[in-house]
Amino acid sequence: MRTGEPLPTVGEVLAALATGLWHWNTATGLVTVDAEAARLLGLPAERATLSQAQVRARLHPVDWNEISGVIQLAVAEGTLGEVRVRIMDGQGRVIRVGRSRFHASFDREKRSYEVTGSLQEVTEPAPGTSAGRTAVTGDWRRSREAFLLDAGRALAEARSTAEVLRVAAGLSMPGFSPDGLAVFGVTGDRLTIIGHHGHEPGDEDPFTHMALDTDYPAAEVVRTGRAVYLSSPERYKERYPATWPLAAHFKRQSWAFLPLTVAGRTMGAWMAAFTYPVAFTPDERSVLTTVARMLAQALSRAEAAESARELTDGLQRSMLPKLGPEIPGMSVAARYVPTGGGLQVGGDWYDMIPLPNGRFALVIGDVQGHDVRAAGLMGQLRIALRAYASEGHRPDAVLSRASRFLHGMTFGSLDEDPSDLRFATCLYVEVDPTTGLLDIARAGHPDPAIRMSDGTVLARPTAGGLPLGIDPDADYPTTRITLEPGETMLICTDGLIETGGHDLETGWKRIRTILEEHDGDLEALADGLVQAVHGPSSHHTTGPLADRREDDIAVLLLRRQGEGCGCGDTLVVPPTIRRTMLSVAQAEPERVAAARQQLRELLHDWASEDQVDSAVLLLSETLTNVLVHTDADALLLAEVRGDPGDRRLRVEVTDTSDDLPHKRRPGELASSGRGLMLIELLAHGWGVDPRGEGKSTWFELYESKGADGGVDGSEGSGDSGGSGLP
Repeated sequence: MRTGEPLPTVGEVLAALATGLWHWNTATGLVTVDAEAARLLGLPAERATLSQAQVRARLHPVDWNEISGVIQLAVAEGTLGEVRVRIMDGQGRVIRVGRSRFHASFDREKRSYEVTGSLQEVTEPAPGTSAGRTAVTGDWRRSREAFLLDAGRALAEARSTAEVLRVAAGLSMPGFSPDGLAVFGVTGDRLTIIGHHGHEPGDEDPFTHMALDTDYPAAEVVRTGRAVYLSSPERYKERYPATWPLAAHFKRQSWAFLPLTVAGRTMGAWMAAFTYPVAFTPDERSVLTTVARMLAQALSRAEAAESARELTDGLQRSMLPKLGPEIPGMSVAARYVPTGGGLQVGGDWYDMIPLPNGRFALVIGDVQGHDVRAAGLMGQLRIALRAYASEGHRPDAVLSRASRFLHGMTFGSLDEDPSDLRFATCLYVEVDPTTGLLDIARAGHPDPAIRMSDGTVLARPTAGGLPLGIDPDADYPTTRITLEPGETMLICTDGLIETGGHDLETGWKRIRTILEEHDGDLEALADGLVQAVHGPSSHHTTGPLADRREDDIAVLLLRRQGEGCGCGDTLVVPPTIRRTMLSVAQAEPERVAAARQQLRELLHDWASEDQVDSAVLLLSETLTNVLVHTDADALLLAEVRGDPGDRRLRVEVTDTSDDLPHKRRPGELASSGRGLMLIELLAHGWGVDPRGEGKSTWFELYESKGADGGVDGSEGSGDSGGSGLP
């Protein structure tokens, strides 16, 4: 070129370098190419405007898909994009390999890309060389896609920040796994370290609370929202000389700092550091950028979930009561564990209420649902129950008033959404700490269980009514039982029982085993019950557990200490007495079956199964005799005394009728009249004791390891200390 001649145009320079130009507007779907670019694509060497389909037909299908991904990556990072493409002829044969570098921009209003780039021919790399790992290498692509699928699944399943960081630390990227990771957050105008991996404790100190205007890669990423790639220590030192000394002693060779962006907001930065040089090719940057996006989403979900848990945890704690002062002769323990799903706030609750007569009440209940409305109704219902109890009402009256209150709350509005109509189950126990008397009213709730001083566990059937809120005029009959010294009462919500695929029957068997095998104080028993169902929990648990739970859990335990003990939960009553008491009303003949079950549970370790069957038969006959031949209700008292192998069972059935039973001689076809004959035949001793009002019919059986039921070597004893039969 002679002096003074005009400089060649850009087009002339590019043509001399065999480099073509192209422009693609995804909104119109048109691609404009100059003459050189058209020639490289196998078209006539002249400027042309092509459709996307025409260009796509000239490129290998894999490469066309790769171009779209690299364009998105270049826009996200604010960098130039680069791809290798295989150019095909009309018969699907590769005629040349080209390299294209381009700049891309995104129009948010049109939701489209504009891309301008160059295209030139390059030499195809030999198979097996390092240059072969490019955007068009199939094996690497498949490994990358498999890795991203696994990483996305693992990060999606992480439920807390700690879990997200553990997953990120365990990611093994295809071909270039980092050995050092750090996640930076932002608090005000400063960086924070959320977590790190591959560093020693204390290594993060210089980077904690670093100002955002510091000349440090992570700070720049947060400020600009663009990734920073440093492929060598020299590059790091050149760009960030002020903070290079902080990074130098880690002996790393390459670093990638990527923004953690959610909904257009940069919430932090992610650093991946390598002990070997990494060129950060478009493929590698694409993998890192995708992981950063998934990591940002996972951290955002975890942060939102933890904030919700913290909020609902505080709400639930504010609603749960304190158990109050110590009660002489009694010990109380309680636990609450929220469900693992949703907001972790629900309708289960427990309460302990001082009463005007020197007694106290234990209340446990479950409002239908696991949402904020359930929690709100629970709080209102708990306050109402406290108010009614503090007025001095009996248990049945407390539940009746509470049912009317809840019915008015949920059914009172004519335009109430049917989906918002709720009911609640509840168990109310009035406790006399002096005598151990328990007056129990139940509204659709599971029955209490009693653990005796020798470890025997009985489910105590109690009379009950409908759940609260269904019928404003419902009645709630009261059942009275006695908690003997050394005995423990368990009341709980159904979440403790029906978890892990269990129903009421199998779940109760599991809880019963825990109660029988426990040997410790009341607090340890409360923890043991919760841990056996869901894993470790904290004292008065309200926080998350290790796994997802199906329902809330509320547990209340009441223990009557041994008489004259004066040493906390230590029991001094010898485990040689166990008893149960149950009433059977004329209108409730089905409770005879409950009485039979109670007796079987009382004799669960009796030496002779035949004797147990005999005892259950005799009890059934005695109770039925009262229901059929009198107008009175029956009260059962069954008691076992003595040491195993040499125990005595005494069963008393008391009623208020003065009519004494008498033995009859029924004919062969008679349908009744054999009850007393069976008692005389099978019992070791029996009798009828008149009382001031009514009578008590009793029988006794003596345990013998060699016994096979009935009387040992005799036909029965008509009277053994009682008044006998007329």
